[in-house]
Amino acid sequence: MLATESFDRLWVWDDPALGGALNWYRQVATNRRPAKFRIAATVPAQFTPSSDETALWAELDRLTPEFLACWQDIRVGRTTLAPVQRPNLLDLCDALVRRWLAHCTFCRWNCRVDRSHDGSSRIGACKLGEASRVSSHFHHPGEELVYRGTAGSGTIFFTSCNMRCAFCQNGDISTDKDNGIDTDGRTLAAIAWTLRMEGCHNVNWVGGEVTIHLHRIVEAIALLGNGFKPGPADLARARRTRADRFCWHDTRAEDASYAGHLNAPMLWNSNFFMTDEAMKILRLLMDVWLPDFKFGPGRCAMTLAKTPWYWETVTGNLLMLHGAGEDMTIRHLVMPGHVECCTVPMLDWLARHMPDVPINIMDQYRPDNFCEPGSDKYRPEYAALTRGITRAEFSAACAHAASRGIKFETITFEKARRFLG
Repeated sequence: MLATESFDRLWVWDDPALGGALNWYRQVATNRRPAKFRIAATVPAQFTPSSDETALWAELDRLTPEFLACWQDIRVGRTTLAPVQRPNLLDLCDALVRRWLAHCTFCRWNCRVDRSHDGSSRIGACKLGEASRVSSHFHHPGEELVYRGTAGSGTIFFTSCNMRCAFCQNGDISTDKDNGIDTDGRTLAAIAWTLRMEGCHNVNWVGGEVTIHLHRIVEAIALLGNGFKPGPADLARARRTRADRFCWHDTRAEDASYAGHLNAPMLWNSNFFMTDEAMKILRLLMDVWLPDFKFGPGRCAMTLAKTPWYWETVTGNLLMLHGAGEDMTIRHLVMPGHVECCTVPMLDWLARHMPDVPINIMDQYRPDNFCEPGSDKYRPEYAALTRGITRAEFSAACAHAASRGIKFETITFEKARRFLG
């Protein structure tokens, strides 16, 4: 059985909340519809290598309504995919993000640092220059069932982050900008191509944080949309970060093709601390969104993650996506001692603004990074976070979600189904 067929028969799709919220993603994953990047490659763009950045933004604003109209027509079956044009909207996004890197405002820190070369005397919150480092990539078996399916989520882990979560469970890659291997656009495209051709149900861009690697990701997606096929040298470089290299995965184009070309839903797995401008680019490329909504509107994002403007940034991005009818599920990690200040107001906000969006209420908090007493990175000011959550705390979070009518049960408890009768 093809991975697309087994994915399409997952029991979770029987839940109307998931079937409705992720319908576009499901159709792309099973190759019944082309991914957004394939659509963007059919939208002709008017610019030249000498076009300045203002002109590039103006062209993006001109073409975005055209793209969205085409996407909606394809979404409901009113039209089919047109031939690839050059230059196209993908080329425009790539050119624009390259220019933008010289005064980077990808994320909400708005550092305006020139990241277009490495070794600059000034660094921003992410501490990065032009290079992007990948820590690992593999068929991820641990994501939510709608993403891992039967063949895994094609996960690509980038290093570094624009937040400083004291308890980060990926602290080894988020706090160490030199972790991993410097990966160029061709190699990154080869990684994504391989994961999808091996049956992964999506290409899962994750970190650390992915927003700060926007230029490299857009470059890779533009290559994929414009007919890139990796050669032996590309595949050899891609294997350097392979974490499941000793597992055998068949390559079957039937699992990865629409109209004879590579097709893969793009999944943005992010802390959502990005700017409106970054969202303008991403909306043209991402098929499904996985926001990590951790903190409430108080001071917790500052005290635990050294991140100002958190609540207004994340909620603003969520509202934009929801209003545009984008596919997404939300993650919320319940933290010890933070049910009332973070979990409850977050759930209340979702109930008011987007009760139809499924949320995974996560119980897997564990002390890590600066909160692990046995670590040489431990900081005493985080002593309250050195324990796991209690059953009462998790039960309180779930009870509150249920009382507000939030869709959480299936995606939160799906892993427990195997233990039930």
